[in-house]
Amino acid sequence: MTDFGTHLRSWRGTRHMSQLQLATEAEVSSRHISFLESGRAGPSRQMILHLADILEVPPAKRNEMLEAAGFAPQHHRSELNADHMQTVTKAMRMMLDKHSPYPAMVMDRLWRIVDLNDTAAMLFGAAGLAKGDSLLDWSLNTKVAAEVIENWAEVGHHTLTRLRSESRAQGGIAELDRAANHLAKDPAIMGYSPEPSLSPVISTIYIAGPMRLPMISTYATFGGAEDLAIADLKIELMFPATPEAEQILNSL
Repeated sequence: MTDFGTHLRSWRGTRHMSQLQLATEAEVSSRHISFLESGRAGPSRQMILHLADILEVPPAKRNEMLEAAGFAPQHHRSELNADHMQTVTKAMRMMLDKHSPYPAMVMDRLWRIVDLNDTAAMLFGAAGLAKGDSLLDWSLNTKVAAEVIENWAEVGHHTLTRLRSESRAQGGIAELDRAANHLAKDPAIMGYSPEPSLSPVISTIYIAGPMRLPMISTYATFGGAEDLAIADLKIELMFPATPEAEQILNSL
């Protein structure tokens, strides 16, 4: 098991904070931070959570810090179909259904499809994806991705950047790092060079049979998520990027 000091030092490095900066934010001495990292001093549960707040440590990683110091975890992971989770699952289902006829889906931190609305099921079904499948695994087959996404070089480059950003924010996720390294070797992505653009966001141009659908996306998460099952989720809401795409989706 990794000791608490190693966790603390790692997160301080991830957030690019010196011992003095962290000590100042935490209102303790830099000597105390040094002792915590070296194991010469043991933290209280309250101090661990205080430092985790300052370092913006995500819930799952807070549990690791607590357990490394001998404390019980703060956050638990429930099944989404548990009775006490019904308020959350009902809210997610409402968001998916109300977003129709535009595609929407729920993903976990490893980009597995947890749920999706009928439009998303149709769009991604044409690409061989369904509930329970991993968008991460699918995107690694870059030949297939390039057949389904017209502007794959641009989208793949954006995906690569996003994978690295998500992993870094979580203190490192091996699956995301491996996927990013794989995408970085794709010739189309390697050869892509972003050019100045007046477009406010990158659109993904999906090709589904005779349909050409330029789409933009926004993501929603649950604020104040205490359960790990909820903290890991993000809801992708897709919107048509052109009047033609809007007309196609409204006619489905």
